[in-house]
Amino acid sequence: MKIALMDSGIGLLAAAAAVRRLRPDADLVLSSDPDGMPWGPRAPHDVAARALAVARAAAVHRPDALIIACNTASVHALPALRAELEPEIPVIGTVPAIKPAAAAGGTVAIWATPATTGSPYQRGLIQQFAAGANVTEVPCPGLADAVQHADEDAIGRTITAAAALTPPDVRAVVLGCTHYELVTERIGRAVRQPGGPAVALYGSADAVAAQALRRAGAGPAPGALPSSLLTVLLSGREAALPEAALSYPEGLLLQAVSPAM
Repeated sequence: MKIALMDSGIGLLAAAAAVRRLRPDADLVLSSDPDGMPWGPRAPHDVAARALAVARAAAVHRPDALIIACNTASVHALPALRAELEPEIPVIGTVPAIKPAAAAGGTVAIWATPATTGSPYQRGLIQQFAAGANVTEVPCPGLADAVQHADEDAIGRTITAAAALTPPDVRAVVLGCTHYELVTERIGRAVRQPGGPAVALYGSADAVAAQALRRAGAGPAPGALPSSLLTVLLSGREAALPEAALSYPEGLLLQAVSPAM
């Protein structure tokens, strides 16, 4: 079995690690676009074009399912990707986990890129799934880029800035960009009030990984696990995992997979 994941950068690591934990025997194809990132500031048609190119590079490797591990690409390119690749390759998009975060009511913050914050897409999800919750949209300029480059100082500054915009009585934070899931613990510490309870953090990686395995027809992991292979594509070129990826536990987990090249 082979699962492909695509994103502009290393935000796909969280979902890839989730697949790895669920099915350690699955081969993985990680296709990203360092030549064209970030995708967020690009026009929708440009995002769709770049996402199609990244998906086509992954499709050459004949995966059993493709995860769009990127909120921006899921918004602007999901219909085009499904039209081109399905039914041969099931395509699974990523949606911010607003529905489960808002289910218990209370104050919910949605951390997202400036392009997504306040967008009709995100406002639509809030109206659909969080009508009973007090929702605050929190723009996080620079955080995805800081995570992409594993810039510790910039990660700290951008998280601190976003936490200052987050209501002090927040009960849950939705991580509305896949890059943010790589620094979940740091975000949790930043939004927790002194002496207060931990804040629940909601990402999408586990849900999309499970959905991809279902769409691929995967059953329970076998008892004897064969060695799995890892293929990394950087704007279509086979390569090793980027050095920045190895700054995160998810990247180190994937590094243990045998390289296919």
